[in-house]
Amino acid sequence: MRVHKLAFATLAVTAALSLTACQNDEPGTAQGAPTTAPAATTGAAPGGAPAPNGPASNAPAPNGPASNAPAPSGPGKTATPPAAAPAGSTAAGGPAKCRTADLTLTATDHTITGDPANTVVVELKNHSGKDCTLSGYAGVDLKTSAGTLSAKRSGEPVVTGTVKNGKSTYFGITYPANTTGGSGVRITGLVVTPPDETQSVTLPWPGAGSLPVTDTAGSPVKIGPMGSAGQGE
Repeated sequence: MRVHKLAFATLAVTAALSLTACQNDEPGTAQGAPTTAPAATTGAAPGGAPAPNGPASNAPAPNGPASNAPAPSGPGKTATPPAAAPAGSTAAGGPAKCRTADLTLTATDHTITGDPANTVVVELKNHSGKDCTLSGYAGVDLKTSAGTLSAKRSGEPVVTGTVKNGKSTYFGITYPANTTGGSGVRITGLVVTPPDETQSVTLPWPGAGSLPVTDTAGSPVKIGPMGSAGQGE
């Protein structure tokens, strides 16, 4: 009878130990298991590449404030051209230069008896409908029986002047009188090119009919700058 009691007690102890071992093997209840997952590592990934969940980059966000740098001018970009000055004016807003098409040119004999040289005055009248400026020397050629004779500049200082619409400016042409008694060099016409222009105007010659023949080098005909002669000269 004692042998049966010992065998039953041993069986009960073994069963209790077995039950405890099974309970310890169930997932999520094992002793010593961490209750929270370890924090993610923020260090560099193998090979030097940044960890996927590392610190945010310092690069500016794609939709951040616009840069102050000028827009690129490469392909696909169009640079904004500077604003053009209005027609008939300079970039600073003042009157534009007088063009040949803006002017009416006439030539008049203004020789005064007793003067050492003869004089023709050329008038340039502004009919453009707006003010314009004229400064410097015109180009002047005399057509003669011996060919074209270009006038020389007198060397007087140049002054920029504004010619108001409907008004005129003048310059003088001086040339020696033919007192030799011979036919001299016959003058047949006058060609005038306003300053800074390439378009010329051909006018009738209003002065003496000839120039004296001379052996002196250079042209005996001289011109003054714009504004060097007046209407009464």
